[in-house]
Amino acid sequence: MALFCTRSQLHATKELIGLLTRHRQLTLMMAVRELSDRYAGQVLGLFWAIGHPIFLMVVYCFVFVVVLKLKASATGLALPMDYSVYLLAGLIPWMSCMEVLNKQSTVIVMNATLVKQVVFPVEVLPVKTALAALVMPISAFSFYCIYVFFRADGLYWTYLLIPVLLCIQTLGLIGVGYILSAIGVYFRDLKDFVQLFTFAGMYLLPIMYMPDYVPAMFKPLLYINPFSYMVWCYQDVCYYGSFEHPYAWVIFPVFSCFIFAFGYRVFRKLKPMFPSFL
Repeated sequence: MALFCTRSQLHATKELIGLLTRHRQLTLMMAVRELSDRYAGQVLGLFWAIGHPIFLMVVYCFVFVVVLKLKASATGLALPMDYSVYLLAGLIPWMSCMEVLNKQSTVIVMNATLVKQVVFPVEVLPVKTALAALVMPISAFSFYCIYVFFRADGLYWTYLLIPVLLCIQTLGLIGVGYILSAIGVYFRDLKDFVQLFTFAGMYLLPIMYMPDYVPAMFKPLLYINPFSYMVWCYQDVCYYGSFEHPYAWVIFPVFSCFIFAFGYRVFRKLKPMFPSFL
């Protein structure tokens, strides 16, 4: 059974990569089109793709660092930098996930006209949404690097791994997007559950606090959530400058590769009935 699942996963991965390679120009064109359409007619246009996440980052830092006066030193641990750097290291990737997951749950329904066309490769829709959303973390991490450089008088060498983590994250989000977009066709309430999950995730993930602060009876919730390992990888790179969570560096990429293929298998199975429910 395990061998069958492995072969099925490999076959699905190979099939999906081949499909996306054939339609790479269409996928990129639609991702760019999504960005341009989102800000069409606005005076500042694409500036909002950069300004919006930076504004949210400033607000969170102001609330938690200035108003609530939270400090990393208050933990009693020997930590490398202040709380704002720790907060943003986990907040930026999760904000990116929030944007992608909320959009992917309705991407098929919102593109019903394209889906009903026999010749259109529906598989590119969740992918173009994930690619278009990359503008947010790229711009946010650019600002973050500048902030840390002046705040801490330099950057760790591990910051070179940020593009690698973004690629792994995007791979996983594409897989999750296939599942959400397919189920969202049959269960329209899914988008509301996803919104609740993404909002709660900001507080359930180790973003605003350290795992040591979590009561023992609730700690298993951190470890069964696959997004926790994503956050720990980013914190290792951006805050600690070392591999403080080595197990996360195994689980995060393995899970992303698994969900990439598994999500496509779910999507492929449910795809034939899309036109009937649209």
